[in-house]
Amino acid sequence: MTPIDLEADERGDFVKRIGLGETLRRGLAISPELRKGLGVTIALAAVAASARATIPYLTQRVTDEGLLAPGGVDLTIVHQLVAGGAVVVLISMLVEWRVRRRMVIAAEAGLATLRKRAFDNVHKLSVLTQNSEQRGRYVSRVTGDVDTMRDLMQWTGAGMMVAAFESTVVLIVMAVYSWQLALVVVGCYVPLLAVTMRFQPAISRAFGDIRARMADLLGRTSEQLVGVATIRSYGVQARMRQRLRDEIDGIAKRERRAAWLASSSFSMTAFGQSFATGAALVVGTALGVRGTLSVGTVAAFALLVYMFSSPLMWIVEMLAEMQRALVGWQRVIELVDAEATVADPDSPVALPAGTLDLTVEGIRLTYEGDEEVLKGITFTVPAGKRLAIVGQTGSGKTSLARLMSRFFDPTEGRIALSGIDVRDVAFAELRDRLAVVPQEGFLFEGTISDNLRYSLPAASDEDLHAAGQEAFEALGLHTWLEGTSHGLDTAVGTRGELLSAGERQLVSIARAYLTDPDVLILDEATSAVDPSTEVRISRALEALMKGRTAVVIAHRLSTAERADFVAVMDNGELVEFGSHTELVRAGGTYERLHRAWVSQTRD
Repeated sequence: MTPIDLEADERGDFVKRIGLGETLRRGLAISPELRKGLGVTIALAAVAASARATIPYLTQRVTDEGLLAPGGVDLTIVHQLVAGGAVVVLISMLVEWRVRRRMVIAAEAGLATLRKRAFDNVHKLSVLTQNSEQRGRYVSRVTGDVDTMRDLMQWTGAGMMVAAFESTVVLIVMAVYSWQLALVVVGCYVPLLAVTMRFQPAISRAFGDIRARMADLLGRTSEQLVGVATIRSYGVQARMRQRLRDEIDGIAKRERRAAWLASSSFSMTAFGQSFATGAALVVGTALGVRGTLSVGTVAAFALLVYMFSSPLMWIVEMLAEMQRALVGWQRVIELVDAEATVADPDSPVALPAGTLDLTVEGIRLTYEGDEEVLKGITFTVPAGKRLAIVGQTGSGKTSLARLMSRFFDPTEGRIALSGIDVRDVAFAELRDRLAVVPQEGFLFEGTISDNLRYSLPAASDEDLHAAGQEAFEALGLHTWLEGTSHGLDTAVGTRGELLSAGERQLVSIARAYLTDPDVLILDEATSAVDPSTEVRISRALEALMKGRTAVVIAHRLSTAERADFVAVMDNGELVEFGSHTELVRAGGTYERLHRAWVSQTRD
């Protein structure tokens, strides 16, 4: 697997890298349901096509042996052959219906598997790839791109399969009737089809560009919906609307170009049908005048030409839709094959029981294409002790906390828990032993109890309710919980929007408490909350950290004062490390920060 490159996705480079054969190979490997029973489906398509190909033969016999019989019209033959034709048409319809039904069942199962695989891999990708615009692109791939494949696999695919068999069988029948006329028809179509196929790479690139632009549009739309309050507060609605309109106009322009390419391709095939039919009739009439062909044979051949060209025209018409669907398939395959840069170890090492110490050893971090963010950070937090990390905005505090949580891995160095590299620890155990309380408490739609269940997924409703009550009691938050509308059953809304920022933080702390971790990574909230809620948060965090190894990204120096150790970050470097008292006495960076903070709080 290769790392996902969303910038390449914008340019449509992935579409150039993978061809039809590789798309089919990987697509069928990812969704084996699409292969299941495929041989039977193909055989049924061949039966349906063969049944249709008998119609010209019956037409010839009706004409020569029924309508133009030497003794006059033979209605018995006509009735028998027409009845036979009706049976053949019915059989063809039933078999084709069966083909389509099988394709629908296989497609739904295969697309469901494809979506699941794509979503599974999104969860394995590094947090570094997860910004709002890229999330919009991911959503576009697993929803819109998969939807473009549905019609191809359910209906277009079945129709193209039958059409391809029909054209092949009809061509063979034409050759049996008259190899001269068959050559005339093929000679008319080969040059036109060759030119038509020259259009396909351009059509593919056009649809690849459209899908990438649609993903960008979804990302920007998502970003604006999330930030609608900020947009309104700055009065930039008109500018943001114009930005989306420009995106939409750009997509419409590309859609028109793709439609022009597709219609040009179809028009040439339509011309080929008319030209081939006319040529066949002229040559057929000439051969008939010479007595080489009967009237019924010429009529049958005219019908054969139509039956040969109509599926080809339909296939060419559907090629544009197929290209659109293949581009979507390729984009989803790319997401499924994206390398999980933060992977579970093949042979995980178990962590020792009890409280863990935390070691940061020679950590360096460079974001792709950017300068070094962390520069050789080294320190140790003894088991059960508390470390506060302080520094100016952009000093690397949050990046270091995310590395400790293994949301992504360092460029160099290692982070160890009691001597064991976190990269050697299974994710399941790491999440059991290490909990993260982010700066902004994120809640999922549902109730407070539903959000607590993320810490106790296997608990019954009764056990979860009891554990939740105990957690809020232990954290000193029972009074707040009792003041909510329905206690643990209080709805929190989408992203917890029915609760205040401080209240969301309280639920996040309770959720972390239920995990019962040995190590805590806390990013102190910076958003302003009312004094009573801030006191609750402070007391709850103290209760949560008691007896545990804790690392706090401290935005208030009062937090650093209560810590056992303080790490001072500046421009990605660890410039000071020690206790609060030691660093104040040292008269360095921390002392200056602390003096300024004391002065501000007094004022």
